[in-house]
Amino acid sequence: MRAVPGYVPGLYRSAGTYDLLKTGDRAICINCGQCANVCPVESIREQPEYGLVAGEVMDPDKVVIVSTSPSVRAALGEEFGMEQGSFVQGKMVALLRALGADYVLNTNFAADLTILEEASELIERITAGTRPLPQFTSCCPAWVKFAEIYYPEMLPYISTAKSPIGMQGPTIKTYFAKKMGIDPKKLSMWR
Repeated sequence: MRAVPGYVPGLYRSAGTYDLLKTGDRAICINCGQCANVCPVESIREQPEYGLVAGEVMDPDKVVIVSTSPSVRAALGEEFGMEQGSFVQGKMVALLRALGADYVLNTNFAADLTILEEASELIERITAGTRPLPQFTSCCPAWVKFAEIYYPEMLPYISTAKSPIGMQGPTIKTYFAKKMGIDPKKLSMWR
């Protein structure tokens, strides 16, 4: 189990959410990113990073890599007035390349790695009894952090495999960089 600073098991479970009186007026965050979407007073806002990305694209010493997820390819079209669920992978890749990305990679490869790790772990749990069953999985680190804070008793049941994006980054910096002859220190990766 990972250590969460100031964490006391079960302390934050109260009517499905935390109670600021019990946490010393300290907000407990699972890093899901939804706060900016639901904040009624707009005290929390998303911070655009396009300036940072543009700077990396303009730097001749950088190799800019964008990793895309399946959900983006299926939802992005709606933002441009297309029918809900329009598959825009080709348009998205072409646009990212036109904007200066050197490579546009698909996280499906890393999702396959995650599936292999989860399957191997499940087989080990069944055959060697190393951890309890059932085995729960999730591609969302916020889901795991939610369990760490609110339901720590579930942690032994959660797969130890990293999320696809958690596997994609190290794979790009090692295998992909070596295969393409790129110095990993020159990589600038965005998702």
